[in-house]
Amino acid sequence: MKQYDFTEGNIFKQLIWFSWPIMFTNLLQTSYQLIDSLWVGNLLGANALGAVAVSGTILFTVLSFIIGLNNAALTILSQQKGKDNEAGLKRYLNAFVVILTTIAIVLGAIGYFFSEHFLSLLGTPEVMIEQANAYLQINFLGILFLFGYNFISTVLRALGDSKTPVRFVMIAVVLNTVLDPIFISVFNWGVEGAAYATVVSQGVAFLYGLIYILSKKLAPFSVPTLPNKAEVGLILNLGIPSGLQMSVISAGSAAIMSVVTGFGGGAVAGFSAAQRLDSLLMLPAHALSTAVSSMAGQNIGVKNWSRVQRIAKYGVLYNFSIMLAIGIVVVFLAEYGVKLFIRDETAVEFGKTYLQIIALCYPFLGINFILNGIVRAAGAMYQVLALNIISFWVLRYPLTVLFSKVFGEVGIAIGMGASFVISSVIAGGYYRFGKWREKELFKKAN
Repeated sequence: MKQYDFTEGNIFKQLIWFSWPIMFTNLLQTSYQLIDSLWVGNLLGANALGAVAVSGTILFTVLSFIIGLNNAALTILSQQKGKDNEAGLKRYLNAFVVILTTIAIVLGAIGYFFSEHFLSLLGTPEVMIEQANAYLQINFLGILFLFGYNFISTVLRALGDSKTPVRFVMIAVVLNTVLDPIFISVFNWGVEGAAYATVVSQGVAFLYGLIYILSKKLAPFSVPTLPNKAEVGLILNLGIPSGLQMSVISAGSAAIMSVVTGFGGGAVAGFSAAQRLDSLLMLPAHALSTAVSSMAGQNIGVKNWSRVQRIAKYGVLYNFSIMLAIGIVVVFLAEYGVKLFIRDETAVEFGKTYLQIIALCYPFLGINFILNGIVRAAGAMYQVLALNIISFWVLRYPLTVLFSKVFGEVGIAIGMGASFVISSVIAGGYYRFGKWREKELFKKAN
């Protein structure tokens, strides 16, 4: 597959062609848990579905941490690619392989032996805990595969290839779809079957990806050796705050849900349905954020700041136009979208109203993603962490609480929408006036 050199060429064309496979990959990954839930719910019933859902909360936290580490990888590797530093790229690839493998093994062991404790902390109902524990333990045994195939995809994107990772995720999703009913029902393995299907699917995707990338020589992987102290220090210095960013987002989402629960079951059901649609509707903004981060990273590596500025401009304009178009469609079709998940009139009314208000604020949330992606590409992870803390804990949660008290349940959407607009202004201000351009990642470690 073609690897883009983002330091030259038509930026807008590159942005379009590089971002759409990322959007499709994200869509496939979003469908992954949905497929598990559909098979488990239909074949095993409500308790089994609840067990998978509770376990999924813990696995999502782990996945968030993995995404954070991969953001650090994207920053470092894309800058090395931009520098055309083959030796540096090879060294940092080796360092990431060693560090991520170690973390995966440690996390897998902790998760396996303490899974029941984690489930108890979440208040898992007694009737679900045995199935949830089995599902969780099996997933933790296969966590290396989850780390592996996500990392390979990140490496390829850093090098300018967003199409090849689609193959890996497609294999995992298709295989999981086929194996789920076989393992659950035909082999009569129940919830454990769903977990085995997930691990086998991810394992096959990882092994296929590894063989493919080595045989095609798409990245300079080598036999792993111990990385030096400077490389480890840089990776952890970027990886830890990047992982914390995802934790801030997860915790912020939980805090918002605590506001929603105060308005009763109908509001919770409507909000949950709306959030499922949100996760799909925001895929273009997430994909564009990853795309501009890869593109900017290569150019930051060679200090081509004028091109970085143009990437940011095109990214913001492209995002704004796409998300505005999506928002307008949502305003008119919100009710039909919510009814895909629920039929209760109270819940549908809440979900519809929420989406109609929040939809026109999507472009501003997208601006946050784009500009934070540019700043992240420079390696300013602590600064992006601070921006996320401001976005969720200084703006989104307090404004949601405030407006929900003033306007009732409709205030939830008003507060969240207002926070999107204000945080986009703050992100724009930091992008324009902040000192993120002064970040030097390879001053000591080349």
